[in-house]
This record gives sequence, structure tokens and C-alpha cells, in this order.
Amino acid sequence: MLLTGKRAIVTGGSRGIGRAISVELARQGCDVVINYHSRADEAQTRDTAISETIAEITALGRRAIPLEGDIALKRTALELVELARAELGGVDILASNAGICPFHSFLDMPAEALETTIGVNLTGAFYICQAAANAMKDQGTGGAIVATSSISALVGGAMQTHYTPTKAGVHSLMQSAAIALGPYGIRCNSVMPGAIATDINRDDWSDPQKRAYLDGRIPLGRFGQPEDVAKVVAFLASDMAGYVTGAALLVDGGLYVNLQ
Repeated sequence: MLLTGKRAIVTGGSRGIGRAISVELARQGCDVVINYHSRADEAQTRDTAISETIAEITALGRRAIPLEGDIALKRTALELVELARAELGGVDILASNAGICPFHSFLDMPAEALETTIGVNLTGAFYICQAAANAMKDQGTGGAIVATSSISALVGGAMQTHYTPTKAGVHSLMQSAAIALGPYGIRCNSVMPGAIATDINRDDWSDPQKRAYLDGRIPLGRFGQPEDVAKVVAFLASDMAGYVTGAALLVDGGLYVNLQ
């Protein structure tokens, strides 16, 4: 196991890529504090998802501690770090993964859609990275922060004009944080998932024609799975990546190079 005895926080950790990250970190030896957020219209779905994630981690012999909260709020970031300190004794790894992508056309983009997407994807990433970094600095033992950016940080999307800038911002945040936190032994990297089969892009991977088109553009010939991303996050969080910081690693089956 790459991460035996480590203590991790995962935001957006109950479904999709976040759930896969939570479980993979546990498989590699971590105890995990998992942040998730439920709107009123999906509370039951989220509650089921977090319960299933906790059960999967517990079955691996690791601890899973949930905390519901809106990651766009600074208080949620502080609560997550305090929970990790109280229950696990500290925090060694942060996987800043929470993100939303409510597809919408550019010319009539509602202010609420823009502000909410920025709040969750970028402002929330800043707050949790700042809070976790302060805890790691106080511990004096270094740490690893891995943020989920996206291939969309590098390419445009007509229905993602509010989303792509936030993912570019996450990438830039990790580069700057790598400089700011390097003196404390804290490494900061990002992963850039490509076409991954999650709820966000269900319309693409569940439509046979769209799926065939995208599979044809991906050199490895298939959509990615959340576990493909989670394994890279675990690597970047581990000592095997001990001299890697400020990097952005595409996890896209080669899609980006085939778009050039």
C-alpha cells in the first residue's frame, strides 16, 4: 500500500470521481474525511451515495468520516480540517475534487449559474487548499494536495463557458500553491480528467452514437472510468511522486493530443 497510515480529506467524495478517490485512498492505507453536499431535490440520492461509500471504505478496514457541507463556503473548509484533526489526528493528503458543470449556453447564462460554478469549483478549491495547507504547515511534516482540474482547462466548450475558466483556475492555483508551499514540504499537483463516465457527462457516454464518436477520438479507444483518475491521485499523493509538484497530469486516454 502506498499510503499506509496517512490521513486524507476528499471533497465531493461521495459519487463519481470523488467516490473513486475516497475508496482508492482507503485501499492504499488512508483514513478519509469525506465532504459531500446535498440539495433538497437530491438529498436521498446523496445520502445513499455517502452511505455506500462509507461502507466500501469500512470493508477495506479503514475509517471513513463524512461531513455534509457546501464547499463554496470557507466555514466548510475549516470544519473539514478540524474534523480531520479531531478524529484522525491531522491531515496529510487533500484531494480537492468537488465540482459542478451545469451545462448552459453562453449568451443567456444566468448570473446564478456562473456564480455557483465559480463558487464550488474555484473558490471552494481555494478555501479547502488554504485550510489544509495551514494544518500541514502546523504539523511540520509536509503533505500532498491534489486538485481535480479537467481537460476542459485546455480546450473550449460552447456549453461550458462558465466551467472551463474554473478548471483552468484550479490548474493555475496548484501551480502557484506549489511555489508558496514548497518550503513547507507540501506538494501541489492537479489531475486533468478527459472523457470519464460520470453523472456530469452521462448524455455523452450513454448515447451510442456519441459514445462511438468519442471512443473513436480517444487513442486508447474507450471512455475512462473514475477509478482511472483515482489511481493517479493516489500516486501523486504518495512518496512515489515525492519530487513532483506544480504538475498537471492529463488522465484522458490520449484524447487531448488527438484534438490538436
